[in-house]
Amino acid sequence: MQLFYAPEISLPLYTLTEEESKHCVRVLRMVEGDELHLTDGRGTLHRCKVVDANAKRCTVEIVESHAEYEKLPYRLVMAVAPTKIIDRFEWFLEKATEVGVSEVYPIESFHSERRQIKHDREEKVITAAVKQSLKAYHPTLHELTPLKQVLTMPFDGDKFIAHCNSSFGEREYLGNLVKKERDTLILIGPEGDFSEEEINFALQNGFKPISLGKQRLRTETAAVVATVIVSTINSLQ
Repeated sequence: MQLFYAPEISLPLYTLTEEESKHCVRVLRMVEGDELHLTDGRGTLHRCKVVDANAKRCTVEIVESHAEYEKLPYRLVMAVAPTKIIDRFEWFLEKATEVGVSEVYPIESFHSERRQIKHDREEKVITAAVKQSLKAYHPTLHELTPLKQVLTMPFDGDKFIAHCNSSFGEREYLGNLVKKERDTLILIGPEGDFSEEEINFALQNGFKPISLGKQRLRTETAAVVATVIVSTINSLQ
């Protein structure tokens, strides 16, 4: 299945962007009558037929549509401090999209080593992962957000903060706390971890401290592990 991302799709005919048209006609060598799929990123998967194989403005006809295609039974929001080496944060975005994430908040905290991101670039990373992994839902990527704003925003679900500060006592393994089909928000800090003040403020705002295992993980690895744990728990019978 060849999947294209079309957030502004129109029915019954839709013309791909010039970039997507070139990929469809020149790279994939599609011709009139060939089938491909489009997603609006909001859960609808469209089966389409090429009616004009123009390399600059390829037009397709929607043949069949499926709403809520492979919709996740849970909402996972990951709030992650972007890494100093941005490629590592982009790796997280790619893998989290493949595994299953609803929203991503890049967060700015006291020990953050990166205080700006190129939002358009990171959106492209997510979009490429959506197409590669054949997803009908495109995760929402928020702008870089101060940690305090995430800690105090309304959230009707379970809230967790992963940190490595032993002075706050034992932290329970995330896999023992995640509930199936339950909205979940998880905070992953920067390379220097959250500050004591930030951890205290998170706990005061209903966040539960968690461990992701005995190994010490990089920020991007911890974020992917947390995403996988939530996905695994929700996949159990």
